[in-house]
Amino acid sequence: MTPPAPAETAFGSVLVVDDHAQARQSMADVLRRAGHEVRCCSGAHEALRVLEEGSCDCIVTDLKMPGMNGLEFIVQLRERRHPAQVVMVTAHATVSSAVEAMRHGAFDYIEKPFGVEQLERLVGQAIRHGRLLVAPTAPGDNSGGPKPTPMIGSSPVMQALRARIVQIAPTPETVLITGESGTGKELVARAVHAQSARREAPLVSLNCPVLSAHLMESELFGHEKGAFTGADAPRTGRFEMAHGGSILLDEVTEIDLNLQAKLLRVLQERSFERVGSSRTIAADVRVLATTNRNLEAEVAAGRFREDLYFRLAVVPLAVPPLCERREDVPELAEHFFARCAARLGKDPCRLEPAAEQLLLDYHWPGNVRELENICTRASVLSTGGQVTADELRRWLATDPDRDDKPSGHVPVGLSLEEMERKLIEATLDHFGGHRARTAEALGIGVRTLSGKLRQYGYAPRERSFCRTG
Repeated sequence: MTPPAPAETAFGSVLVVDDHAQARQSMADVLRRAGHEVRCCSGAHEALRVLEEGSCDCIVTDLKMPGMNGLEFIVQLRERRHPAQVVMVTAHATVSSAVEAMRHGAFDYIEKPFGVEQLERLVGQAIRHGRLLVAPTAPGDNSGGPKPTPMIGSSPVMQALRARIVQIAPTPETVLITGESGTGKELVARAVHAQSARREAPLVSLNCPVLSAHLMESELFGHEKGAFTGADAPRTGRFEMAHGGSILLDEVTEIDLNLQAKLLRVLQERSFERVGSSRTIAADVRVLATTNRNLEAEVAAGRFREDLYFRLAVVPLAVPPLCERREDVPELAEHFFARCAARLGKDPCRLEPAAEQLLLDYHWPGNVRELENICTRASVLSTGGQVTADELRRWLATDPDRDDKPSGHVPVGLSLEEMERKLIEATLDHFGGHRARTAEALGIGVRTLSGKLRQYGYAPRERSFCRTG
């Protein structure tokens, strides 16, 4: 069967900090239902004491609090080198302070009032972002603080990629990072930023495919109050947030053609205007862009501006697919098993020789992301120390055009649908019916899982919605 798409969110430990008891409890309830482990504090001083006893993956903190406000809290976290990602909760009138918090290291902010799905999505993104940046600490390493995730792999193509990053990073030039989905383009972008002269300033990212053209313009450049229906307050755009640092335009080909012209102007003139404003704002920002498409073909088809393509592709950087560096698979698997073990509180899994060979022979249509999902599933579901080839084989996609695919690749006697159902039900049973953790282990979204379970005749899960004021 083809492996399910990766989950859009990640699950972990969250600390909610808010002096308003009802708001604090409401956010905690939402995040617990989403599958997170949640603790609560009524203020920043209490939160700092709690964090001395143990860290967490994400901190959701209100901006306006007595004693120490959210911005001061962010500064204290940065000085103490806490690795947790921070989401700032703010009202319309204090958005500028939230942007300042991002410049001090916050992951993002969310404006009141907000809905359940907004909070779930942002916290999940923050946790995933943190795990991308932070690698497990090696035994005996007492240096403290987060460790940048290494780009795993000793193959010649990975050595060449690392050397190219070292060459490109110190320059101020725009970088276009190309590669198939799941190859790690975002990780490469963050490596470029981390080795640049702008590394002390923020790297602000925008996931282009998830936004409409209207929302995209506002997210990129901001808007003034009254600029359009629903613009009840001014909004700071991503280019302003990234001032002095870098902006990552993830899957840049998804930007609407009309908006591409405005983006081209920013790259040419290094300035822009908010939606609904005539005031020009300087853009001291380095642009990093990623795409999984052939941009030259997109230009030829009229879906992407040629002049913007040349502005973005000043320094191209190609990320190789995993099938071109299969010798890195054992090293990557060991890394993912170690990370899963730390998260699950168990010993890392190991591959038996036949299982390792199976993965070396596999064609990896989902690239490194697919390998990570398989290692996660194996870590969750394995009952022994070694993972066998038979355990892995059912999770690998078949490729009918390949002559070298592993023999016995598809188990006999079961359809793909039956195999999928057995895997889902076994994982759900392993987690005692907890759908969020089941979805994460399988590498799919909770909604996708719920849809599958409805097909199997499971009762729908009740879900309530709330708004936090």
